[in-house]
Amino acid sequence: MRADPVLKWLTIALVLMGFFILTSASIGLTTKKELPSYYYFLRQFLSGGLVGLAALIFFARTSYKKLKRFSLLIFIFGILLTAAVFIPQISFKYAGATRWIVLGPINFQPSELLKFGYILYLAAWLSSKSKALPTFKYGFLPFLFITGLSAILLILQPDLGTLGVLVLSGLLLFLIAGGNKKHVLVLFLICIASFYILVRLEPYRMERILVFMNPEHDPQGSGYQLRQSLIAIGSGGLFGRGFGMSMQKFQYLPEPVGDSIFSVASEEFGFIGSLSIIIIFLAFAWRGLSIAAWSEDSFSRLSATGIVILILFQSFINIAALTGLIPLTGIPLSFVSQGGSALAITLAEVGILLNISKTRKI
Repeated sequence: MRADPVLKWLTIALVLMGFFILTSASIGLTTKKELPSYYYFLRQFLSGGLVGLAALIFFARTSYKKLKRFSLLIFIFGILLTAAVFIPQISFKYAGATRWIVLGPINFQPSELLKFGYILYLAAWLSSKSKALPTFKYGFLPFLFITGLSAILLILQPDLGTLGVLVLSGLLLFLIAGGNKKHVLVLFLICIASFYILVRLEPYRMERILVFMNPEHDPQGSGYQLRQSLIAIGSGGLFGRGFGMSMQKFQYLPEPVGDSIFSVASEEFGFIGSLSIIIIFLAFAWRGLSIAAWSEDSFSRLSATGIVILILFQSFINIAALTGLIPLTGIPLSFVSQGGSALAITLAEVGILLNISKTRKI
């Protein structure tokens, strides 16, 4: 059976949209740094687009059943690679966080692989322990260990945004697979308490909460990014200023090619453009969940569901943060924000979805 054509076209739309928006959003940075106008586009294309396309083709042609056998190895490799960011000789620190590994001209964020390995192994483990999942000893405790191992590494970096995406995705997948609702509720409350402690430990995190509660708080300090983001989104109006015409990306909006890129897109394409981006993501999620529903076994169903949840959570957390619906997190927008390793891993996940779609029941 052929891979799902609808998912293919939605993925193509998201990737092309990402390159299109990134090219415009990077104009301010290339001008400031005196770089060629195509610099960020070319870097994203080479490190994310080409590598991601190769990964997509590989996983689309490799039976997902083989992935189940190697899922533990992929997860362990993700753990070890993420732990390697604490080796000073190969790590790179930016804005107080150590999240990148640099090997000569190559740099990447291993937490992207960690999320991928976590969801893949979690789906494999959940599908093999379906009867034991409601129990505390054989269901909840092993899940807590798998999730906790990943969470500790992300806390130490620190990367609370990625931590939130990973834990929320894992909790929802555990619940869908048949986990005990009371256990999930207990862990959710533990996560809230842990989040509170982590926020209190670092003043800048507390500042983000204050900005969330009052967007006018410290407009030239901790509230600057949200304020500039809302200005960008608001000034876009209904139809936007037009491609390349954003004003906020020129030394006003922090990280215009990173986690603030949706604000640039909103300013240039307006409410209609922003809504179109959200609709494409929702259509992608609908098709991915449809593939999960049609899949032939529990591993493929949980893998597909987990991948969709992961991509959708990350995308909508980014959008929600930039519109002031949740505190700022620093989470990038899937398929769109700068980040070759993120794009490559996301396309690898799409490859798995396409592979699963070829074995659907209907």
